[in-house]
Amino acid sequence: MTEIKDIKRVYFLGIGGIGMSALARYFNTNGVAVSGYDKTETVLTKKLATEGIAIHFEDNIEFIDKAAELVIYTPAIPKDHKELNYFLENNYNLVKRSEVLGAITNSTYNICVAGTHGKTTTSTMVAHILRHSGYGCNAFLGGIAVNYNSNFWASKKNVSVVEADEYDRSFLKLSPDVAIISSMDPDHLDIYGTAENMEQAFIDFSARIKAGGLLLSKYGLKRTDDLKATEHLTFHLHNENASVYAANIKMTRGSYQFDVLMQYWELKDVVLNMGGLHNIENMIAAISVAHYLEIENDKIREAVAAFKGVKRRFEYIIKNDEQVMVDDYAHHPEELRALLSGAKDLFPEVKCTVIFQPHLYSRTNDFADGFAETLDLADEVILLPIYPARELPMEGVNSEMVLNKMKINNKQVLSKEAVLEWVRDNKIELLITAGAGDIDTLVEPIKKILNNKFGN
Repeated sequence: MTEIKDIKRVYFLGIGGIGMSALARYFNTNGVAVSGYDKTETVLTKKLATEGIAIHFEDNIEFIDKAAELVIYTPAIPKDHKELNYFLENNYNLVKRSEVLGAITNSTYNICVAGTHGKTTTSTMVAHILRHSGYGCNAFLGGIAVNYNSNFWASKKNVSVVEADEYDRSFLKLSPDVAIISSMDPDHLDIYGTAENMEQAFIDFSARIKAGGLLLSKYGLKRTDDLKATEHLTFHLHNENASVYAANIKMTRGSYQFDVLMQYWELKDVVLNMGGLHNIENMIAAISVAHYLEIENDKIREAVAAFKGVKRRFEYIIKNDEQVMVDDYAHHPEELRALLSGAKDLFPEVKCTVIFQPHLYSRTNDFADGFAETLDLADEVILLPIYPARELPMEGVNSEMVLNKMKINNKQVLSKEAVLEWVRDNKIELLITAGAGDIDTLVEPIKKILNNKFGN
């Protein structure tokens, strides 16, 4: 691959992806001519366009930048894609996102956050604390930080915070100085085949930590003893056997106060204005990194209190005395469990309604029992049809497959249009929208309907 610093024109295949868009912003910030293709226009692609990046939504070689010195593509691009094949046939410098991210961060001090769930929120927390405290960092995130309305920012500090994605083994291109592993639950079995293969990838990731580096892993992870690092600490929400954990957790409406305890150090009266006990655990990992980097206690505490969260990660859309609406990216049974448990803990006296869009036929097929069991935690559930993303339909796999395994009575499968009608016609107390597909396009219409009910 051409030296990153020498590239003047770059083209993206799948520029609207959350990881791809962070790289697009990196190049754009550095004065490189950036353009690209994506399948559909989204809020994110519109924002990229306002930043001066040219994007089109038709697979057409007439629209590509034929002078591009580097073409970056996502594995989600289908093999018969015309633009992809044009670049292949004409011997362009064509590389995956993971290779470029690895090359960019090759000469920086890297804090890499991995995990089948928790990595986006945790990496954003780490990057926010470093930025808010004045320590400084470059950030390549898998979600939009609400504080900055971006998934990328640059800094003169030679430090990068990177979300380390396990999909397609992308994180094995990174070289961490500090690594966090939040979870290793089975996922992406279409790539890995077995849970054991996926776990091995995380072990291989830990082996990439530089000599003298730090690994922070969640206490109790399967195969913890196989993880590699010069220094290895564990974190947990409240288990005192972990190296670092929380104590004295107090809940107020939608917020938490707690202490962080380590063997020779503590940080008292931390306030997190974000729902979900799992997010306290994520913040414990982020605070541990900040402490390791010798950021002052008061600066850490102030940064945590100022953290506004990540778009679609326990994001409060509405929060008042009449009703609460939370939107979340949860698309794995364990993510859903954390989301629903956290919401019900914070709002125990109200009816909890979930609108969930399953993501991928393969994931729905693999985890149908887990989805059904977790969704039964709600009082009422509406399922949308499966969002296929990169996949073709699988015979017999649909949202009804999950619905039929559920035990609660108040459940149904509805189209997006029917969901909006349902919201208009029903009383809402606590509403959760969840999924990794395009369910986010319903968030603003639902918010508008709910606000109109109370004249907000």
